This record gives sequence, C-alpha cells and structure tokens, in this order.
Amino acid sequence: MFDMKGGQQGLLNAKTATQLIFLVCGLGVASWAPMVPYAKDRLGLHEGQLGILLLFMGGGAFIMMPLAGWLSNKYGNRVIMLAAGLLLGCLLPLLLLIDSVAVMAIALLLFGAGAGAIDVAMNAHGVQVQNLYGKPIMSSLHGLFSVGGLFGSLGLGFLVKTGLQPLHAAIAIGLLLIFITLSQYKRLFNHHQEKEIIQRFNQPDEPGTKGNRYQWLRGSVLFLGFMCFASFLSEGAMLDWSAVYLRDVKGVQQELSGIGYAAFSIAMAVMRLLGDGIVEKWKSKTVVITGSLIATTGLMISILSPSIYLVLAGYILLGIGAANIVPIFFSEGGRLPGIPSTVSIPVITTIGYTGSLAGPALLGFIAHHFSLDMAFGLTALLMLSISIAWSFKK
Repeated sequence: MFDMKGGQQGLLNAKTATQLIFLVCGLGVASWAPMVPYAKDRLGLHEGQLGILLLFMGGGAFIMMPLAGWLSNKYGNRVIMLAAGLLLGCLLPLLLLIDSVAVMAIALLLFGAGAGAIDVAMNAHGVQVQNLYGKPIMSSLHGLFSVGGLFGSLGLGFLVKTGLQPLHAAIAIGLLLIFITLSQYKRLFNHHQEKEIIQRFNQPDEPGTKGNRYQWLRGSVLFLGFMCFASFLSEGAMLDWSAVYLRDVKGVQQELSGIGYAAFSIAMAVMRLLGDGIVEKWKSKTVVITGSLIATTGLMISILSPSIYLVLAGYILLGIGAANIVPIFFSEGGRLPGIPSTVSIPVITTIGYTGSLAGPALLGFIAHHFSLDMAFGLTALLMLSISIAWSFKK
C-alpha cells in the first residue's frame, strides 16, 4: 500500500513543486523567444539559416527525451528535473553572448536537451501526482508552463526597458530558474515513491505476455504522439517565429515583438488554469475537437488580417483553443490499458515536443522558400487535422 511521507500535505507539496517545475520550463524556454531576433541579427542569418540553427535545439530535445525516459525510470524524475532545470538556468545567458554560428548550434543543442529532459520528467511526474490526487490537474500544471511562457516572453524585454542590459536580464532570469529548481527538489516524489505509485495505478500486461518490449510501437501511443506533434508545432511557431513574424511581416518594433507570444501565452495560461474544471464538465473529446477548430480560426485570422490588433486577437484565439488539448493527450497517455506510463509518456512527449522544437525548423524552410504566411498556414492545417482525427476516435 502506498505510504507517502507527510500524507496529504506531502501530496499537496508534490503538486505545488510540480507546478513550479512546469513554471521553470515555461519561463526558461519562452525567454529564448525575444532573444531570437537578436540572435538572427547578431549572427547575420536569413530565415532559412535561422531555421537550420533552430533545428539544433529540436535535435537536442529529440536525442534527450528517450534517454530522459530511461534515466527517469532508473534514477527518478526529480533527479532529471533538477539537472535539467540547472542546465537551462546556466545556458540561458550564454545565448545572448555567443557570436559564432557553430558555438550557438552547440549551445542550442544543449538547451534543447535540457528542455526535452525536463519536459519528459515533469509530465511523467505530473501524471503520477494526478493519479494519486484523484482528479484532473494536468491542465493547471500546463497552465503554470504557460504562465512561465508569459513572463519569459515579456520579462527580458521589460527588464531591458527599465535600463538593464539584455545580458544582465538573462542572468537574472537564469538565477531565478536555478533558485526555484533547487528549492523544490525535495518536495517532489523520490524514486521509491514513484515506483509505488506506478505499481498501484498502472495496469501493465500480464507477466509472460509477448511484445512488452515493443509497447511503445502500439498504435494508441503513436496516435497520441502525433496528435501532440500537431498541437505542439503551433506552440513552437509562436515561440520561435511570432516575434520575427510581427517585426518583419507586420512591422512591429523589435522591442515590442514579443507581444504576440505574450498574448498567446496569456490566453493559454488562463484557459489551462480553468481547464481542469472544463475537462470535468465537458467530455474530453468535445474539448479537443472544439479547441482545435478555435485554434485554426485564430491562426487564419492572424495570417489574413492587416491589422495588428486582429493579429493579436488571432493569437489569443489560438491560445484559447489549443490550451487544453495537450493536457488531455497526456492524461490519456497515462492511463492507456496494458501500457505503463513509464513507457507511454516518454514516447508521447518525444514525438509531441519534436513538433515544438524541431517543427519551427521546417517552418523556417517554408518561410525562406515561400513566406512566413505560408508557414503559419501549414500550422493552421495541422491544427485542423486534430479535430478531424479526434472526431473519429472512439
């Protein structure tokens, strides 16, 4: 029988600590968004070259995510969250210093690896907390990620506006990431507690069943992974391209170019913080289909409208619609029949976050050869595909 030190208070502490780790991830990754135009200009890159550079960030995540799942299974998720949080905090200021494309590629590879590792660990840990908690909490966890995204997209620009040098602002944000990570480490479930929760709530195949080694290849796991890919690509488009899009296509001043991602993040944060109640009240299938249609509409408005205010309204609709889609996918992945969450969550996370981290590189190629409008149009098409595919799901 599961026995957690601290009882109910220990569970609440673990929930709060997990929320703050989601905040760390959102803040760390989103702080890169307002740095992208600086990096583009400092390194003298066009859109296609920037897309290739961003591919290293996605590559780091893609390499690390499966490895993080194995390491978490062996050492526990909180060890991975600690190491990854410290890595993000240390690397962030360096992204404003590097003036070599090769060195920047290596830094983004490591930054992506840190982001990928913490994503796998925090989602796996969040599913365990949710199972023990007995009611939906994944939307609120991802809501804290979006809150971090809001402060990350605006924080650096705000600090620079107050007179602080961009490097000093990045250092301040990096130190905050390190402080939160260190302060919450002991409140997270240790490895022994995690194993007991998995044993209690997962229902793997009976011993002796053939094919356990290839559970990650099951259609139910891959389907959720590809649905996450489509949804996360829209977030990646906002993270890596919204500032460039607003500056180069819509004529927004560089100092204010982070406002698009901020509008998106505010809408997503609010809806995710309300999302647990929404998911309890409405069927998850309804939330996914309706949300993806709203997100598609928002993207099309932002592409077709000449008004910056309508563009921002489109970003808000995208945030509202996409907010609770991914938390539902992770919740579904954590209770797939016959598949332990230690197998399903790393696979779904790996495929899904590839859309967020590697997808923008694809958008860069499209933008270079066609236009940024065309790249965002592909993103809208993928969001629409979620509603179509999910409508056929039993």
